[in-house]
Amino acid sequence: MKGGSFVVRKIKQQWRNWMTNKMELPADVMMDLPRITMIGQIHIYIENHRGLLTFSDQELRLLLKQGQLLIKGNSFVIKTILPEEILLEGHIDEVTFIE
Repeated sequence: MKGGSFVVRKIKQQWRNWMTNKMELPADVMMDLPRITMIGQIHIYIENHRGLLTFSDQELRLLLKQGQLLIKGNSFVIKTILPEEILLEGHIDEVTFIE
């Protein structure tokens, strides 16, 4: 059944791509991708994450639909946290996607 689930995932992905193009919808909406907005190196706002995995004043790790998002820096403070949104302040040095 593993082969069958791969085919189903591929068909769903193709359908989402087609719908995104035809309806001119943002890819993050149709494909369930995170939307990341950064202001310089001091603020980062992430929408559509799946949960907070780790947090310290130097690191934030979020679960995504596909993988994780790792943010490194210093003086981190979470200003806003909601089920699918987070606003982080501090000095951001690195943003990395982990598969």
